[in-house]
Amino acid sequence: MGAEKQLFILGTRGVPASHGGFEAFAEALALYLVGRGWKVTVYCQEEGRAGVRKASWCGVNQVVIPVHLKGAPGSLLFDLKSVWHGLSRQGIFLLLGYNSALFNLLQRLRRQVLLINMDGIEWRRDKWGPLAKAWFWLNERIGCWVGSHLVADHPSIKEHLASRVRKSKITMIPYGADEILEADATLLEPFGLEPDRYSLVVARPEPENSLLEIVSAFSSQRRDHRLVVLGRLEPERNRYHRRVMAAASSEVMFPGAIYEAPVVQALRFFSRLYLHGHRVGGTNPSLVEAMGCGCAVLAHDNPFNRWVAAGGATYFQDEQECSQLLSILLESDAKVRELAEKSRQRFRERFTWDRVLAEYEALLLKWYPEGE
Repeated sequence: MGAEKQLFILGTRGVPASHGGFEAFAEALALYLVGRGWKVTVYCQEEGRAGVRKASWCGVNQVVIPVHLKGAPGSLLFDLKSVWHGLSRQGIFLLLGYNSALFNLLQRLRRQVLLINMDGIEWRRDKWGPLAKAWFWLNERIGCWVGSHLVADHPSIKEHLASRVRKSKITMIPYGADEILEADATLLEPFGLEPDRYSLVVARPEPENSLLEIVSAFSSQRRDHRLVVLGRLEPERNRYHRRVMAAASSEVMFPGAIYEAPVVQALRFFSRLYLHGHRVGGTNPSLVEAMGCGCAVLAHDNPFNRWVAAGGATYFQDEQECSQLLSILLESDAKVRELAEKSRQRFRERFTWDRVLAEYEALLLKWYPEGE
């Protein structure tokens, strides 16, 4: 590769991953590139008022930026401080998400090379109010302009972005995941679960993820089966969460949000079905991870899910159809096996980390600043 290449990753809470899809991706990409001779720096957020400090993890450089604000204001402050810190650095920058692309105008002025993974169409999400939607819409537009090149994680996202910029400015690279070929069944014991005797949902409890429809469909009759819903529900604060829990039969479990990877992997690996109700977004990390576990998938019928899961899923359009398909799949072992095999096959052909990360490195090398 010649001289050591430098990559700076912006837009995540940092590594090691402990939050969501972008953090897991940042971790996977950073470790992959370090192993390929790159010098990789990831900006990491923590609570506090101390100054910026440097650290390292598994050969990855960390720039740790404390922020004293919580929630969205804290994330915005962290993003601004990260961009400011990076203005004096040489190399190539990868921004994960466009939610604060306004700040990256500074990098455009400095003529730094900035690739942006544009994530999903955030301003279309039901959970945001008018002000937040306006902010995301504006930053999507700014991101399309300030980015040297854009990455779309799904063909439909590429088509959407092509209404903003020329197609040649966009490369489609989906999200990836590890393939899981075995898991520890004893990790199911604290939940009182047995392999193949439960099905699983992993989702933020929001209307756009069809959680109410899934829970209502499952609870419409006795199943002699459990539905496990992973996600943080706060019924005392959120009306939608109350509706979801009120719709649940006694066969539905709400263990909360679980971040221990081996536990989540075991829950996916031994589930009979993985239910995926997401209606917006691009390549959803949770769906890809379920396919990497060889899960048979029951998914909401939309272009995003159809491209990702393809023949590895069967699809529902509404609560009634979801209930009908559940009845079929909970009875038919042959159909579940067929879906599981096709799910793993689809994962192997498009979503392995080896393929995804190699495509990212090729793109980074193509855009690496000359003379650096």
